[in-house]
Amino acid sequence: MKEFVISEARTETAVLVALITKNQDERKTNEYLDELEFLADTAGAQTIKRFTQKVDGPSSITYLGKGKLEEIREFILQKEDEDDPVGMVIFDDELSAKQLRNIEQVLQVKILDRTSLILDIFAMRAQTANAKTQVELAQYRYMLPRLQRLWTHLERQGGGSGSGKGGSVGLRGPGETQLEMDRRIILNRMSLLKERLAEIDKQKTTQRKGRGRMIRVALVGYTNVGKSTLMNLLSKSEVFAENKLFATLDTTVRKVIIDNLPFLLSDTVGFIRKLPTDLVDSFKSTLDEVREADLLLHVVDISHPDFEEQIQVVEKTLADLKCSEKPMMIIFNKIDAYTYVEKAEDDLTPKTKENITLPELMNTWMAKLNENCLFISAKERTNMDELKEVVYKKVRELHVQKYPYNDFLYQHYEE
Repeated sequence: MKEFVISEARTETAVLVALITKNQDERKTNEYLDELEFLADTAGAQTIKRFTQKVDGPSSITYLGKGKLEEIREFILQKEDEDDPVGMVIFDDELSAKQLRNIEQVLQVKILDRTSLILDIFAMRAQTANAKTQVELAQYRYMLPRLQRLWTHLERQGGGSGSGKGGSVGLRGPGETQLEMDRRIILNRMSLLKERLAEIDKQKTTQRKGRGRMIRVALVGYTNVGKSTLMNLLSKSEVFAENKLFATLDTTVRKVIIDNLPFLLSDTVGFIRKLPTDLVDSFKSTLDEVREADLLLHVVDISHPDFEEQIQVVEKTLADLKCSEKPMMIIFNKIDAYTYVEKAEDDLTPKTKENITLPELMNTWMAKLNENCLFISAKERTNMDELKEVVYKKVRELHVQKYPYNDFLYQHYEE
């Protein structure tokens, strides 16, 4: 039955759209589209076509130029004639209500932007009441400024002149009345969800206080870099992990013991480029594990061609969370998957991430990190002993600073 559901979900096809601008060249746009395709795949959609357009910036009316929009429309009509209809068109940037409305009028298919796609994935991944509440709040925050386009699709509640077929007498039409009603329903629902999250936050704060005198270590990083796999190895637990974006939504906390020294290790939701601010705000209680951590382990997928930008995205998000000053070390994961194109001896092409060996890469800016970085493969368990040794040393140092008397007890216990 499970296989049947997956195959059904994948029958929906998607077209991806992005812009090439002076601030985003063709290479960067293609990288963003690769990630958008991975997001679509995670949501269960199959990408069949990509469209890009070179412009100075997005149109405030239709995002794309009229000619490119007509080109996409012609492709959609062609697929309809072939009895292979396009299920949705996904834009790599967040669209305004005006852009969404105008694009839908031309293309006549379901329109998603990167934000709504991420929200769909989050809704699909949410398992606990906490995660479901956070996702629902983020969805309403996204929906509220776009109500003028969405109001007819909302669940009808209440009566009044706006809900009848005959309309109403007066200055306001039924649509406007319904719009106001839906806005009030959403605002009331958001207030309720915020109250629930505040209560959950209190419970989690109480739980954190009851964890005793132990150093807290948090795994952070871009989505799909291997945090959950690393969590499983260090804590000997079975945290869900797979090669999909946002496999982990709920923070998992496990007690880890290395050489008689216990500490708490948490696995957090992965970050991503263009992550909506509303989503970060909604997941405040989840990200509190990052805020309250004593040590951050920033996991990086070194095999990813754009890992340096992913590092910058995570560092910016940590700065937004006011966590950039915390003790941190970088764990370069997936060294088993690192590949490069070997250059010929007479090749004068400048060295890039595509043609540099891993040892050469390790001797670049990474060499300056000294003990604050380590190269591992969680999948192949490469250098895991070294990682445990470094983590133990850092946790012990933090423990001595934070709990000096408690540390004396650990020394006595070890003897």
